[in-house]
Amino acid sequence: MPLEFDWTDSEEIGIQLEEKFPGEDPLAIRFTDLRQRVIDLPGFIGDPAKSNEGILEAIQMAWHEEYEDAK
Repeated sequence: MPLEFDWTDSEEIGIQLEEKFPGEDPLAIRFTDLRQRVIDLPGFIGDPAKSNEGILEAIQMAWHEEYEDAK
């Protein structure tokens, strides 16, 4: 069973997104698309209705850090 995580686990989500979408610039993705990608991750247990701009920005920045580290 995959690790379970929620909206507040931005670092884990950033790692998962970088693994699933390697080399894709997180800053070029719209928040609506980012939200759907998070919801679609295996192990994501968060309520889709509980995302907001602040949460998505934190996830985007965590993913961006992973993206930069992978370069």
